[in-house]
Amino acid sequence: MHRWLWLSLVIVALDQVSKQLVESSLMVYETIPLLPFFNLTLAYNEGAAFSFLSDQGGWQRWFFALVAAVVVIVLVVWLSRLKHERLLAVSLSLVIGGALGNLLDRLLIGHVIDFLDFFYHTYHWPAFNVADIAITLGVVLMFVDALVGRKVDSKA
Repeated sequence: MHRWLWLSLVIVALDQVSKQLVESSLMVYETIPLLPFFNLTLAYNEGAAFSFLSDQGGWQRWFFALVAAVVVIVLVVWLSRLKHERLLAVSLSLVIGGALGNLLDRLLIGHVIDFLDFFYHTYHWPAFNVADIAITLGVVLMFVDALVGRKVDSKA
């Protein structure tokens, strides 16, 4: 099922191009309101999800890069062993692409570029990017595949 890796490459390309467009257009923490609940806001995340460990002095860059590299390798091996599980292949490819997009940021510039800022009144969800969307969608599709797979197995 390596043929699904094209999807990973599309995600990496969309992620990197979108990050470069935003970074070339905005200063850090500059905000462009687009909708009553959505802004473009350039932010740098040196940690993981929700800026976890972002204030640890730099070691976390290499730790999260290593974790992402290991995850990508494991998922590529898993993907290569699939036979006809199309939904699972798509979900793994999305997670691989998202992980690679954020890994490139960590390796090349030392932090992840985030820019999608959703909010309600004064509560802002942590900013995120295209890679994060791909990872989230991939994980959701893995759960869907697991639930659908179980129903098929129980009927058989």
